Amino acid sequence: MDIPILIQTFIAVFVLADAVGNIPIVLVLTKGMMPDQRNKVIDKAIIIAIAVLLLFAFAGQIILNYLEISIGSLRIAGGILLLLIALQMLRGELDQPIIEEERDVAITPLALPLLAGPGTLTTVMLLMSKSQSPHIAVAVGIVGAMFITWLILRLANLIDQWIGAEGGVIVTQLLGFLLAALAVEIGSTGIRELFLS
Repeated sequence: MDIPILIQTFIAVFVLADAVGNIPIVLVLTKGMMPDQRNKVIDKAIIIAIAVLLLFAFAGQIILNYLEISIGSLRIAGGILLLLIALQMLRGELDQPIIEEERDVAITPLALPLLAGPGTLTTVMLLMSKSQSPHIAVAVGIVGAMFITWLILRLANLIDQWIGAEGGVIVTQLLGFLLAALAVEIGSTGIRELFLS
């Protein structure tokens, strides 16, 4: 096993998944859910994120080439997705429990594009091409980073109890604004890659 590649993969995936930064977003997206329901959403999101990252690590470039999709296009699509969620947060449309509206936030936007975003997908594809036999190292690095991310996101229930209902409203509005800015940043990076490079 290529240990340097494993360490690089672990650090890159963990940093890009940004578990600590995503805890407030998890709270907003799962507002109104019981702790066990929230945990199920987190479990499902992590499993999907791992599956997508492994798929892209092993076959990402083939899929993108076959569909003629560039990384820039992936970034723009991810940015638009996040922007739509941010607008819902700012308008207070996420105040009702998501589970009652029959929407699955575990898949979008939690697993994609927050945990396994364009940057993370690109990184694992690049790491796969860095050495002769990186496959096991990259796979172990992805699973390890996502396991730590899962542990951190499980702290969301404790934080939810601590901030209370009024704190939740403030956090929702603030994060809606920051998420909109992040969405624009991701999308603009994709636009620069497509049209200015």
